[in-house]
Amino acid sequence: MAENERKKMSEQKHKAGFVNIVGNPNVGKSTIMNALVGERISIITSKSQTTRHRILGIVNGEDFQIVYSDTPGVIKPNYKLQESMLKYSRSALVDADVILYVTDVKEDPDKNQEFLDSVRNTNTPVILIINKIDLSNQEKVEQLVIAWQERFPKAEIYPTAALHNFNLENLLERIKALIPENPPYFDKNALTDKPERFFVTEIIRGKILENYRKEIPYSVEPEVEEFKEDEKIIRIMVKIHVERESQKGIIIGHKGSSLKKVGIESRKELEVFFDKQVHLQMFVTVSKDWRNKDLKLKSFGYDQ
Repeated sequence: MAENERKKMSEQKHKAGFVNIVGNPNVGKSTIMNALVGERISIITSKSQTTRHRILGIVNGEDFQIVYSDTPGVIKPNYKLQESMLKYSRSALVDADVILYVTDVKEDPDKNQEFLDSVRNTNTPVILIINKIDLSNQEKVEQLVIAWQERFPKAEIYPTAALHNFNLENLLERIKALIPENPPYFDKNALTDKPERFFVTEIIRGKILENYRKEIPYSVEPEVEEFKEDEKIIRIMVKIHVERESQKGIIIGHKGSSLKKVGIESRKELEVFFDKQVHLQMFVTVSKDWRNKDLKLKSFGYDQ
């Protein structure tokens, strides 16, 4: 009986909550989430629109579980894929226990006013993160803090440099204080809610973002056709969708050189991610105007 009472008390003191990360493109949302989670959950490149889905990263302690959600950068949608991305960002304002709004030292505080108003009007606790302060000076950072305090009087403001882990420990302690008492939502050993195939496509798409210019990376979607794992090796086959025949030629490159380079870089990163030898095959197919087709978007895992 006493043991059951102790167990019950222990369960009551456990804290768990959803912490959703929102903001405009390229301010470091994925970098902050990866630093807080301690794993490379969200792909990071220097290009905007890198994250296309809501990606959960789960941090477990003995008496807490924090479920972080990295969302796509907020943009005005020009096609259905971006409409889906914006839906992820807006939904993050509704189902959070804590909202992390990320900006940086270069961003105009008045950018994307409509979304800012949505964040300001929420009743959910908001922590406003001014990221990349290592690229500025103390005077400029202090001015930004004042400017953001005027716009978000209820928000708590944390200047950070996520790439250098500056002020993230204090941020984590504040998040732990704000999340409510709850039992864990996921298994205490879980790192994310996404399947292994999802991270295969994320890693390959990240390499495409790094290796190609202009519109090409944003017209591409990798899809895992085959994922077979045995004791020593994982065999993966990936179909890379593009929108036009001309894009197919660019992705493949002269005598296949460009696709080969992406394949080698992707395989190396996949082997680090899975800690196992990977055999990767990739081929390119034209799926005309896939970014505006509901069935294609749904098959790629975008909610409609």
